[in-house]
Amino acid sequence: MAGGHPVRGPGSLQGRGSECALLDDVIAALRAGESRTLLIHGEAGIGKTALLNYAVESAADLRLLQAAGVESEMELAFASLHQLCAPLLEAVEQLPPPQRGALEVAFGRTEGPAPDRFLVGLAVLTLLSGAAEGRPLLCVVDDAQWLDEVSAKTLAFVARRLLAEPVGLLVAARTPAGDLRGLPELEVLGLRNGDARALLRSGVMFRLDERVRDRIVAETRGNPLALLELPRGLSVEQLAGGFGLLDAPRQALPTRLEESFQHRVQAIPAAARLLMLVAAAEPVGDPLLVWRAAERLGIAVAAADATDGLLTIGESVRFRNPLVRSAVYRSAPVDQRRRVHLALAEATDREVDPDRRAWHLAAAAPAPDEAVAGELERSAGRAQARGGVAAAAAFLQRAVGLTAEPGRRTERALAAAELSFQAGELDTAQRLLAMAKSYPLDGFQAARAALLRGHVAVVLGYGNDAALLLLDAARQLEAFDLELARGAYLTAYGSAHSAAHLGQAAVFLDICRAIEDLPPPQGAPDAKSLLLEGLARMHTDGRAVATPILQRAASAVAQMPEEDVLRWGWIAPMASNATWDSDGSTAIFERQAKIVRGAGALVELPVYLSSLALDKVWNGDLAGARLLIAESDTVAAATGSQLPPFAALRLLSMQGKEADASMLIAATIKQATARGQGLAVRVAQWAAAVLYNGLARYDEAAAAARQVTANDIDPYPQMWALPELVEAAARVGETDVARRALDRLVQMTQPAGTDWGLGTEVRSRALLSDGENADLLYREAIQRFGRTGLRPELARAHLLYGEWLRREGRRSDAREQLRTAHHMFAAIGMEAFAERTRRELVATGGTVRKRSAETRKVLTAQEEQIVRLTRDGLSNPEIGAQLFLSSRTVEWHLRKVYMKLGISSRRELWAASVRAAGSSSA
Repeated sequence: MAGGHPVRGPGSLQGRGSECALLDDVIAALRAGESRTLLIHGEAGIGKTALLNYAVESAADLRLLQAAGVESEMELAFASLHQLCAPLLEAVEQLPPPQRGALEVAFGRTEGPAPDRFLVGLAVLTLLSGAAEGRPLLCVVDDAQWLDEVSAKTLAFVARRLLAEPVGLLVAARTPAGDLRGLPELEVLGLRNGDARALLRSGVMFRLDERVRDRIVAETRGNPLALLELPRGLSVEQLAGGFGLLDAPRQALPTRLEESFQHRVQAIPAAARLLMLVAAAEPVGDPLLVWRAAERLGIAVAAADATDGLLTIGESVRFRNPLVRSAVYRSAPVDQRRRVHLALAEATDREVDPDRRAWHLAAAAPAPDEAVAGELERSAGRAQARGGVAAAAAFLQRAVGLTAEPGRRTERALAAAELSFQAGELDTAQRLLAMAKSYPLDGFQAARAALLRGHVAVVLGYGNDAALLLLDAARQLEAFDLELARGAYLTAYGSAHSAAHLGQAAVFLDICRAIEDLPPPQGAPDAKSLLLEGLARMHTDGRAVATPILQRAASAVAQMPEEDVLRWGWIAPMASNATWDSDGSTAIFERQAKIVRGAGALVELPVYLSSLALDKVWNGDLAGARLLIAESDTVAAATGSQLPPFAALRLLSMQGKEADASMLIAATIKQATARGQGLAVRVAQWAAAVLYNGLARYDEAAAAARQVTANDIDPYPQMWALPELVEAAARVGETDVARRALDRLVQMTQPAGTDWGLGTEVRSRALLSDGENADLLYREAIQRFGRTGLRPELARAHLLYGEWLRREGRRSDAREQLRTAHHMFAAIGMEAFAERTRRELVATGGTVRKRSAETRKVLTAQEEQIVRLTRDGLSNPEIGAQLFLSSRTVEWHLRKVYMKLGISSRRELWAASVRAAGSSSA
């Protein structure tokens, strides 16, 4: 079935609240044992199939029969009816003989005289009624305008005779024609402007010019097919500013409809056709501009009356369908298009709209033209200043094609490649980079090209190749731009860090030594300089030397300018992490994710979302982490990023979901090893250590942690895995292994002196201590973690203390600690650790109250996100803007939330959502 477009949100459709409610009523009536029939009609692409799909999804508990009219089979009698009834043919034997005979002949199962059409209809009615005896039956028929005549008449007969049977018939057609006329109808119209804009926005991954957006919405009249198909397959360059729509690839639009419009256009008088071309070539739909250009071309006003209704010029310029516009433009000769664009350029005010004028001039240019290319370059600068990176890239790409002088062509191609990368167009960036390299590059251009190659490699692979490219670029850049070189060194460090033990150790050290050899910055060192120095010295001089520098860097990067966040911010939190600063890390992660999301930097966004998700896991907000992981995965899939599942590994291991976690751990290790992503391998092994410690399988936890801590190249997984190794080794009696791990851990925690670091240290030290000393260390660990937001670490401290107290024979004290730990683990959702704690409690003679089974359903991930934003005080439109949903869809979700939680207002949402979170993690 074709023509429908489900959009955003499980079980919901953009802007179709009332239609979905009507279909819900149909399904509810069937469940109540009643019959329902509905004819859904509307123009092609309006969303009829989407509504049918919604009904099918909503009726998962019902029996389902489906069929669709096929144009090539319209002459085959009973073809569509046979398609609908085929799953029930075994029951034909149960029909009364006359009905059985009629139906068998109609379906070609036996030979005989032509059956009575009404007898066939009665047989189908009986067949459907019998099929609904066990459970209600829903029949769905799409593209009914292409049903063969006999099938259409038979279905109409059945529809009018459905009375008491729990049988529903949903039929979708373009018009309520023939025997279907007179059935209960639902006319599907275009989406309202707000919903149409939201749907259009869902198909465009960057900011679209508002006037272009409004024209597209107006011309499509809210048709979902046109709104979704128009941007599909188009590049950023083709959509930015609306200028490139005219050059869109043919396959991006429904070819058959466009060809039919082309035939109509060819029958229109030449003057009217030329006027239509002017209107088609003007992307905003400004009637005054169209008439000014028409006057320059000698087109009379009367030509507007001869467009056969395909074009209306009033307060705005509207084509009957956007396919008309593309058909007009494509069918026009190239020289005629150029004449029209030149007229539009001359009619456009240079001061009011210089960018649109430059674009028209570019489209009118038959050969390279430096004057026009210069105009485009200036337009790119203006677009970039407004934050329109995609539009700036589009202007520069067009300028490249109009530039003849090799030096300027190279510079413009390189600049366009850099902007295309920022806009997330990696393929375009690489193509333009290859074009730039086909000409001689000066030293600075060669360095920039090397830097861009490195950045692309980082996004596509996160492996060691990128580190080598970036190191080379940074060295080249030192002679031209020290600040740019420092940024390249930072990115090179991050890339080498990602490659970790699977990369070349020499590369890591080469990067660090090159950083140390950089000349000092003039004046006070900024965040970038401090971070570079601290990271390099951590590897060359050790933590004791590096930590004070990194702590200064952490304070500086917390308020780094937004433009720096977009350039190298993904590396900035390393300073807080390396110095065990949990509060500082959280503040940085939250600020950066907000900045990058707001800027629409899609290429970089998955890294920031994943980092913020990791931070939420550290703080025990597993639900929030799950939502961020889903968002990160969606954006990564759209941009082609191959970011490893760092946050998902951490989340599943903390939840203690052995099957899911083990599968992801194994898959990540295999895939990351093949890609040279050593950090991902180590994070997966760290996740395994946490998982197995939670499951109390200490031998396996120790084996995994040993792999992570096997060398000193991976500073971060090592500092996180060493406490896991201490715990696991201590539990299996490998005291020497645990002590060596503790000694290495102390070298990292002591210089930092934070509650996170020292709490981790004393908790680990307590595992290897006895008597009063152990008691004091456990209490200190609890106090230190209690001053942080690290709830899982605090819960684990209570657990370890409780386990020690039980072994010491202090059963009452042990129960107190273990109950606290169990309550915390259950509230967070750390199932394996909660079960480990429960077993300890039972061993002390204590009991654990089992939570009563909840009758309400657990909230979905999207419902949880809406609940969170609602609790934060956001309105439905604000929530919709953040989650790319309509406000009506948000309200639909909230109603479901209220029903699940047994509440009726936002005021009750806070307490109810807390109860739901507790029950879902029990």
